[in-house]
Amino acid sequence: MVNASQPIWTHAHARPDAVALRIDGQEWTFGELRDGSAGWAGRLIHAGVAPGDRVLLAAGTQADWVFAYHGILAAGAIAVTVNPGSTFNELRYFLDDSGAVLALADDGTQAHVSRAGEELRVPVWNVNDAAEWTGPPVAQPRDVDPGDGAVIMYTSGTTGQPKGAQLTHRGIQGSARSVIEAIEITADDHFGTALPLFHVFGQVTIIRTAYEAGIPVTLLTKFDAAALLETAARHGVTLLAGVPTMWNAMANVGPEFDSLDFSRLRLALSGGAGLPTKVAAQFHDRYGCEILAGYGLTETAGVGACPRIGGPRKPQSAGVAWPGAELAIFDTEHRRLPPGSVGEIGVRCEMSLKNYWNRPEATAKAWHEDWFMTGDLGRMDEDGDLWVVDRIKDLIIRGGYNVYPKELEEILYTHPDLLEVAVVGVPDERLGEEIAAVIVLREGRAFDLRQMQAWMAERIASYKTPRIYHVVPELPKGSTGKILKRKIDRADVSSLGFRTVKASGAVHTS
Repeated sequence: MVNASQPIWTHAHARPDAVALRIDGQEWTFGELRDGSAGWAGRLIHAGVAPGDRVLLAAGTQADWVFAYHGILAAGAIAVTVNPGSTFNELRYFLDDSGAVLALADDGTQAHVSRAGEELRVPVWNVNDAAEWTGPPVAQPRDVDPGDGAVIMYTSGTTGQPKGAQLTHRGIQGSARSVIEAIEITADDHFGTALPLFHVFGQVTIIRTAYEAGIPVTLLTKFDAAALLETAARHGVTLLAGVPTMWNAMANVGPEFDSLDFSRLRLALSGGAGLPTKVAAQFHDRYGCEILAGYGLTETAGVGACPRIGGPRKPQSAGVAWPGAELAIFDTEHRRLPPGSVGEIGVRCEMSLKNYWNRPEATAKAWHEDWFMTGDLGRMDEDGDLWVVDRIKDLIIRGGYNVYPKELEEILYTHPDLLEVAVVGVPDERLGEEIAAVIVLREGRAFDLRQMQAWMAERIASYKTPRIYHVVPELPKGSTGKILKRKIDRADVSSLGFRTVKASGAVHTS
């Protein structure tokens, strides 16, 4: 039997009363998870949803999302999982582009999805009203080909419309098994996170891995540093997952959290963006838990690199290839580069996407032979350890010199006055691009331009030093908490960054 949802049936048969899911204090067993998923699969099949049909799922974190998602997979259909915070235009685009035959919404997305469905003549069901639709629950998931599509996730690009990355049953199961091996998951483990479920990190790396292994997942419907820490301590979470801004927030909560019991917490998994060394150290010092900052992509079902468990740590390295994957570095002509050279990261594994939905040209462009070309710059050493230098699109070329924002951000995060940082390039008539640091100050701190310039001069070459510092109350973030550089207004940064400098060297923070 091949179907990515099958492990739920297997674990439900072996341990029906074991806790599978916990959300905001409510619990569901593996037996209840199987029954909920089987019910949704039956409803979809009874409504005429055929293998390979796309079903849009636009809902927030809740048990009904988990049941419906696995029901879609069990029916042999393809789950199109989208951000419930999407606008009407975005939801209409996802519905139209995917060619979905049915859409599932919740109370929060119902109005937008129903309007889009009406325009496109696609039926819309409310995922919270399962009783309205009938159909006998399936006894077992439908058998599918391992290479059949299971999920479509839309990737947000800086230009053009988002592309739907189609992942396969083989891919998401292979990813889960890779995670289990890489971080040595056992039956005693317990995942906890506040990551959204429509994203590959929460959906595949956490949910699918947990149910492949038969362990529980505790979720928060929305990230809150205090709530996630309290939840992890109360339920004995062993594996905590998040993105860098989450670790930063949890590392900076008040001292009242130091008394919580984190004795069962053995590992934290970080993804979505580079994790500053200082943030990782602060979290470890407070909670006694190491953060494994790995590397993965939607297109590879979250697979990429991960530090070795119990192995030597190399500063700022993302680790070695996940089990079942290979990594290599390529130049612009797709020639493999030797250790130590910076080039584009390629990933070769069976977990990679089947295609970009209905985009053969984009699919072909993303591949070199059987290597998926990531669009990320990196280097590897003789041991196979990977350092992710930056996104190719984020590279700043200042006066002919390559400047990597991630390198500057790593330094700026060590400044005692700075809470969050994003380094971007802004247009410059003379140099082509100028380097700008968009920063959030810690509460009660002031910012002095001359002092910052002197502090940076001691730590990095002059040509890499930001010439613009723009102080903001907060940085734009996506639903996972990842800082979204594409939403930073370069024109504002360029103009306001210069204008906020007083003759005294002080900088306005308003």
